Amino acid sequence: MRKDRLYLLTFLGITIIFLIISSVAVRYFVKFSVDRVLETQLEFSKREAREVASLLGEQLKNGVLKDTAIISLQNSIGSTNQTIGFVSMFDWSGKIICHPDIKVVGQSISPEESFVSSVSDDLTSKDFYSLLQNKQAVGGIRDFEDTSQESEVIYLYPVDNSDWIIAAHANTQLVMSQINDLRNKFYNILIVMGLVMIVTSVVIVRLIGSRYENRLEEKNVKLSNEVVNLAKLNSAVDAYQKRVVGQSVENNEDDSSSKSRILTYHRNELRPVPTKEIAYIYTENTITYIVCIDSKRSTSNSSLDELISNLDGNHFFRANRQFIIAISAIEKIVKYGNNQLKILINPNSELDIIISKNRASEFKQWLNQ
Repeated sequence: MRKDRLYLLTFLGITIIFLIISSVAVRYFVKFSVDRVLETQLEFSKREAREVASLLGEQLKNGVLKDTAIISLQNSIGSTNQTIGFVSMFDWSGKIICHPDIKVVGQSISPEESFVSSVSDDLTSKDFYSLLQNKQAVGGIRDFEDTSQESEVIYLYPVDNSDWIIAAHANTQLVMSQINDLRNKFYNILIVMGLVMIVTSVVIVRLIGSRYENRLEEKNVKLSNEVVNLAKLNSAVDAYQKRVVGQSVENNEDDSSSKSRILTYHRNELRPVPTKEIAYIYTENTITYIVCIDSKRSTSNSSLDELISNLDGNHFFRANRQFIIAISAIEKIVKYGNNQLKILINPNSELDIIISKNRASEFKQWLNQ
């Protein structure tokens, strides 16, 4: 149950983070793409208006009649108002001379719709987008009978040798439709990427979590086994202590190599210490110390190697190069480090008594003999 809740929280966390990041990213990418689209449209419309105006100016300069030029332009732009951008022509009085929609030719632009003086060459893609979004008059929105042909004049260019003006129109509905299609594509890509990323992340988290749980379970099992083994080992210590204490006198009589007493020094006194009263023996700074069960401490001139050779092997064990411990002094055995054992004795030792993993097996055999 806790794992399922963890996975659910992970899923929700990744989803929230993705939504926050993606909302910012999509807004930026959409804005950037729209700017590029509108900038391209503006440049195309301006270039088309200038080329048409230049062509008409050259024709008039070369003696072509105005009526002939008007008919030629009207034929070339017919029905182009169905595209995303088109051009028209009117004179300085506001009378429409040429337009893709032949029905509006000859009409005059009302003062409310006049854009002759309001459209400049400084129109930017940001202004264009604001016009599309808010319908704010940059050159006046022109409404035709067919609302699907709504357009906006975005650029004006005069025709030389005449009183004509070429107007570049943008079909606002088609431009907005193109922008909306672009925005929808971004959102669709975002949704697909989001689903793939979130599902993949959750699966990866679950796989990593399962692998970690398996390792943790293995460690728990190993730790449980070690705890059981230590409990058995401590039980064996108790049993062995009782057995050794009961048999120590008999073993000393049978084994002539084992001493019953060790000669020690305490200050200026010589003191024989019975081996059954010794808790542990250790060396520090090349001095050998003998500690008894009653916590009394004395020194010896013998090394640990010499002492262990003269002590009862059933009662004493060489834990390491620094310590010899008596079975009767062992209070508890705990796990220490990597397969090492730490011996807790009574009376307490200021130095840790560590049995390395190489001697741990020998120590266990000593307890089980």
